[in-house]
Amino acid sequence: MTTAICPGSFDPITLGHLNIIRRASQIFDRVVVCVTVNSSKKSPLFRLEERMELIRRVVAHLPNVSVDCSDRLLADYARQFEGAVLVKGLRAVSDYESEAQMALINQTVNPQLETLFLTSSAKYTYISSSVVKEMARYGADLRPFVPAEILRDVEEKIKQQEVSGNG
Repeated sequence: MTTAICPGSFDPITLGHLNIIRRASQIFDRVVVCVTVNSSKKSPLFRLEERMELIRRVVAHLPNVSVDCSDRLLADYARQFEGAVLVKGLRAVSDYESEAQMALINQTVNPQLETLFLTSSAKYTYISSSVVKEMARYGADLRPFVPAEILRDVEEKIKQQEVSGNG
């Protein structure tokens, strides 16, 4: 069984993320969406457990997709899956440079680990979690950016953040 790991902070999961996960689920026997702790992102909108629950709701229709989390190096996390492949989405050429560098580092740490890059579908190339959060803060319609299953959750979380003064 070939396992793909789709890592990310998913704060929140976007239609672009879902597009990559769905496509990976058609290529691989099993897909693990791994919510990672990103030390460069100090104040996530959603707690780790909340992000995992949102993703579970969004991928519920994909029988070979599961959700997990890790605070370890991704290359070390992947060791638990024999022959695992990291699947990373690329939106632009600028993504390639940093992702290729990370793939080389991961392969140095775990020589058995391969990375597969899937280019984003054209209609999702401009979507990122950061863009979604910014749009939400201005009250924009998030339907073109966020899966319908979690749209209300994202809107409510932004409202809570604004009320508490953390926005």
